[in-house]
Amino acid sequence: MSGWVEHTFHRRAAKRIISAVSDVASRIEQHRDRLSPAERQVADIVLRDPEAVAFGTVARVAAQAGTSGASVVRLANRIGFHGFSGLQAAVQSAIGQQLRPAVERIRSEHGSDVVSRTLRAELGNVERTLSAIDAATFAKAVRLLADRRRRVLVVAGDAESGVGAMFATALSLVREGVAQAGGSDVAVARQLAGCGADTVVVAIDLRRYERWVVDHVTRAVAAGVTVVAVTDSLLSPLAAQAVVSFTVSAEGAGVFDSHVGTLALANALVTGTAARLRRSATDRLDAVEAAWHAAGALVEDRPAREPVSGDG
Repeated sequence: MSGWVEHTFHRRAAKRIISAVSDVASRIEQHRDRLSPAERQVADIVLRDPEAVAFGTVARVAAQAGTSGASVVRLANRIGFHGFSGLQAAVQSAIGQQLRPAVERIRSEHGSDVVSRTLRAELGNVERTLSAIDAATFAKAVRLLADRRRRVLVVAGDAESGVGAMFATALSLVREGVAQAGGSDVAVARQLAGCGADTVVVAIDLRRYERWVVDHVTRAVAAGVTVVAVTDSLLSPLAAQAVVSFTVSAEGAGVFDSHVGTLALANALVTGTAARLRRSATDRLDAVEAAWHAAGALVEDRPAREPVSGDG
């Protein structure tokens, strides 16, 4: 196995494993705002490379995190474990639960073609992303998005801009006051100028996070904007500033990360918003449909031609 392939395999395995470490991840999220910079570095290793914690030592985890052994132990204690050994036992337990299903899946596979790998990866992304959503968190996000007194501005990183555009377009069909920020730093700053408590920013970006996205979101928060973050880690710089945060699974079947889980979450948010705005959303959709029809904008499906003599 080549070095790159081996690294990619272990990175994806880590994502699958940590998705099951709900107790550890929940504890990190609960204490996120109280973690020191060094503890955040250790927490990032716990979330991104749980095997290093499960099978490593305090010294090895500290070296990987670029911090001290004391910081590793402090992180474990802070999130409610009895030292590093308690944290390690929790991660080992989760990994043990995950390895057996993984082995069974490998043994049951009869093909390794790209389509089959993609199907498995994308089904997993959707399942992990949507099953991780807390009902109260989802309801809070929908309330914010359905509040027609607030405008909604979507800010998405370059790789996520397509999902951002889809989300902004779909949401604008069920309510007014929705746009996607884009262009140069000057253009984005202009679009965010004057935003305050009457604005919800939906920030979408995955690691490695783009500086312009983080910087503009930071300035928006300082101006009183409410942020809904869609990202890939509890320790994301976007999650740290958000009132509501969703963590998506982005495991790719090939070279690049997948955005299918992110798209599924976006669809769920639009569906939830439309349901909450049922009457006004229906009226708006009817108006849009009427405008499309009046403009002849769409090629309508035509009824099948009646067969005539000689038709087979």
